[in-house]
Amino acid sequence: MMSIAEGKTRSRLSHEAITAQGCEAAQSPPGPTRPPTQPQTLPPTLPLARARDAQTGRRKFARDPTRPSGVDWTLTIRRRLDRSGGVWAAEIDALAASVARVVNVEADTDIVREGDTPTECRLLLEGWTCRYVPLKDGRPQILGLQLAGDALDLQGFLRGEMDHVIATLTPCRIGIIPHGVLHGLVERHPGIGRLIQVETATEAAITRRWLLNAGHRQAYAGMAHLICELFTRAAAAGMTEAFRFPMPLTQTELGSALGLTSVHANRTMKRLQQAGLVSKRCRWMTIEDWDGLRKVAEFDPAYLNLDFPPP
Repeated sequence: MMSIAEGKTRSRLSHEAITAQGCEAAQSPPGPTRPPTQPQTLPPTLPLARARDAQTGRRKFARDPTRPSGVDWTLTIRRRLDRSGGVWAAEIDALAASVARVVNVEADTDIVREGDTPTECRLLLEGWTCRYVPLKDGRPQILGLQLAGDALDLQGFLRGEMDHVIATLTPCRIGIIPHGVLHGLVERHPGIGRLIQVETATEAAITRRWLLNAGHRQAYAGMAHLICELFTRAAAAGMTEAFRFPMPLTQTELGSALGLTSVHANRTMKRLQQAGLVSKRCRWMTIEDWDGLRKVAEFDPAYLNLDFPPP
């Protein structure tokens, strides 16, 4: 089976003529051209520095070790659930407290494989992951993206066996909840059971929009819709600052998510930038014209099941 990494869909930074100094400066990019209706507060993030693997020569992202210890990693879960609605504060506390341990996973790593029967549920606290189905021949296509606050493998909890792979796209921090503990939470807190149902339904709704983007919408509208969706989900996770949000995906990965080649994805992104709808600089994207982007995408955030979507 071919993984995302083996399929060489990861060409991070190879297509961008940037320096390490430029990337560090871009961690605080210039603000948007107009003030947002509902400003968001960007939580502290880890600076990323480029490092190169001594054996393979591949570029890797290294985390700056200066981040203060003792950070409450459950804040990501709390933020996400607060915006989803339908869950009481006590239930959010119970779910956040059920995280048995937190693990760090490097980029380009399969964390759940097709055919696995997980005994634990994984919550993404930091980073980006994707779903794909491995192919014996050919490059796998990205079938879903997960951002901070998302549950990664609810299928394993509900069904048992996984029918796809979940892989990291960036360095990730993942919270682990044993299935036995989660079953107990569902029995004691009905709101958590409803939350699992909503999350599963939302995942299916996102998949339907992605099918529409790849099979019916023109690339220009499909790319606009994907950006609108990712911004809305990033805002729910507290990852945005005004109309800026992290965008660590390469053109190859964006193209894979839309069923486009990397060349077509690159041209489509340039069209959006030339139209003054978005701008992108060193792993950060700024939405310059939210209303215009939504109009192009025909974007309605209702399918994301967020009680308080961004403007």
